[in-house]
Amino acid sequence: MTTEFLRADGPDSEAVSRAAEILRSGGIVAIPTETVYGLAGNALDAETVKKIYRAKGRPSDNPLIVHIAKIQDWRPLVEEIPERAMALAERFWPGPLTVILKKSAVIPDEICGGLDTVAVRMPSDKIAAAIIEKSGMPLAAPSANTSGRPSPTSARHVAEDLSGKIDAIVDGGACSVGIESTVISLAGDRPRLLRPGGITPQMLREVLGEIEIDHGVFASLAEDEKAASPGMKYKHYAPSAEVFLLRGSLERYREYIRDNQREGDIALCFTGEEKELSVPYVTYGKKDSPEDQARHIFDALRKIDEMGGKRVFARFPESEGVGLGVYNRMLRAAAFKIIEV
Repeated sequence: MTTEFLRADGPDSEAVSRAAEILRSGGIVAIPTETVYGLAGNALDAETVKKIYRAKGRPSDNPLIVHIAKIQDWRPLVEEIPERAMALAERFWPGPLTVILKKSAVIPDEICGGLDTVAVRMPSDKIAAAIIEKSGMPLAAPSANTSGRPSPTSARHVAEDLSGKIDAIVDGGACSVGIESTVISLAGDRPRLLRPGGITPQMLREVLGEIEIDHGVFASLAEDEKAASPGMKYKHYAPSAEVFLLRGSLERYREYIRDNQREGDIALCFTGEEKELSVPYVTYGKKDSPEDQARHIFDALRKIDEMGGKRVFARFPESEGVGLGVYNRMLRAAAFKIIEV
């Protein structure tokens, strides 16, 4: 398969029209969003959804998120929209929030990973919104990468993984948020945060009151436990190198690396901390700015592969606010390997 490369300078560009045309014909297209690049296809067509899974090498029990351009496009996709769900949409849409509700009959089972719910969001990226609107359909769009690899925040990242496997890539520049959307389920009795992201727990509490944070945010799910959201069950976001999270002071971090150093080691640290390190390094944002870390973490993990790293010793991020999303991604990239230093 030949993959078309389409440069989109804005929502009115020819690339947007061409992407919508491909989508209407049953193709799959990588599109920019404010979070990460998504691999989009007609969410209402089971065969197109299967193409997305095949291109990514994604397990079929890992559900997808459906993307819409307008709030009114939500209604046909779910059984009902409760008042608290609409309150979230009015506060945070368009934006990096995904809401899970009971699915309607129009949603193919293939999207939902064996569940009776569907995850929906409305991206704020203007190019993404224009493509969805011009295609005339809701779009299923998981991250546009090989399953398990670091998520793509640029068209170059998408091409590294999927060139020759999908119909087109729309280059809309770098993603502004940098990690996937926050996912909250309203399908049960109490709101439950399944994946942290740019919309923080505190922001959700301001609308909903108390929320539960699912244990899968901090730990791997059991083998027989279904993933209620993308990014919960499997090792995700990982470079080829083995990643370890080191918890402790910067001094102890440096000492541990120095005392355990071997060829192929790489330090993954905060910007400005690379001085005096005894191994090659990659930085992933400022220590006091989780938003900066979110924008850079996936690019940093991909750079490690470009450097041929074998082991990665990563600085432990804070787990407050947007930092909880960064922490969650790092946990999974490291397959929950934490070293206390």
